[in-house]
Amino acid sequence: MKLLAISDTYIPAAFMRNGFAPLGEVGIEVEVREWEHPTLIELQEANLAIEQGGPEAVTLPEALFQGLDAFDFLCVQFCPVPARMIEAATNLKAVGVLRGGTENVDVALATSRGIVVLNTPGRNARAVAECTLGLMLSEVRNIARSHALLKQGVWSRDYPNKAAIPELCEKTVGLVGYGSVAQLVAGYLVALGSRVIAFDPFFQGDAAPAELVDLETLLRESDVVSLHARLTEESRHLIGADQLRQMKPTAVLVNTARSGLVDESALVAALQQRQIMGAALDVFDTEPLPPDHPLVALDNVTIAPHIAGSTIDAFRNSPKMMAGHLRRMVEGRQPLPIVNGVEPEAFTGREVPSP
Repeated sequence: MKLLAISDTYIPAAFMRNGFAPLGEVGIEVEVREWEHPTLIELQEANLAIEQGGPEAVTLPEALFQGLDAFDFLCVQFCPVPARMIEAATNLKAVGVLRGGTENVDVALATSRGIVVLNTPGRNARAVAECTLGLMLSEVRNIARSHALLKQGVWSRDYPNKAAIPELCEKTVGLVGYGSVAQLVAGYLVALGSRVIAFDPFFQGDAAPAELVDLETLLRESDVVSLHARLTEESRHLIGADQLRQMKPTAVLVNTARSGLVDESALVAALQQRQIMGAALDVFDTEPLPPDHPLVALDNVTIAPHIAGSTIDAFRNSPKMMAGHLRRMVEGRQPLPIVNGVEPEAFTGREVPSP
């Protein structure tokens, strides 16, 4: 059996080789090819184009299509897996995506061909959760804007929330989406003394330490609203003008998930009109954020260049996590993070090297 791993600037070839090396124990030979970009910004631009336009949105180098019929498994992070790639990989059994979203894969075609598509839920959950907490504190405590002013030689205490700068202790924080990232955020917030509520119609099980509520209740009661939902056609612009009007005038909106969850123009208008107190954003409809974008001119927003999930630990661990999923699949074990409902073929009976 053979696996093709396609590296990128964030998860380089060495991380791929090291992370997937244990698969040799179950008879999987690993080859790594590189999807190269001169800078991280260019990779981010390509990734945003794929998120918005699907796996056909960018053109791949011909070298990535060579000899695909030799591989049983294909693993990527940001590299797209378009129809041409799937059609050329005639022996493909599974596609593994080294993050939560799979919009870079033609999932419909893979499904029609009986190819398993797996993601890596939680692979950068801690990175995003920690950054989320940092952005919350930065916005409500004016950390970023005071830093920017001091770098300009200005000592100021004149901020949009100067009349009532809050602490997170005893404040209500609402989490929209309650997956692995939000659950970590909830734990951090409880340690700070916050009340945590969450909206997630798909969540099952014990939500502690959060209390599950409907979206209207969450918006009405929260001092901070933090977004952690998946971006789907149903969740696109989940937070629009109507939802922003339901928030407290002293509330802050935080988004480290996907920009499409928010109607960006409606948010800009709400911030300009002081309809809500502020926002902290790591994701935008256009990336890199243009210097003349209205968000840049606002004094009640903290902005970061899509860095929430970008830690060395998350990138190094992602191939290791996927290697574990693939090993379980080959050995016929569960659980597996299959996103397209395709049942894995039986690998029993194959010759597997002894450990």
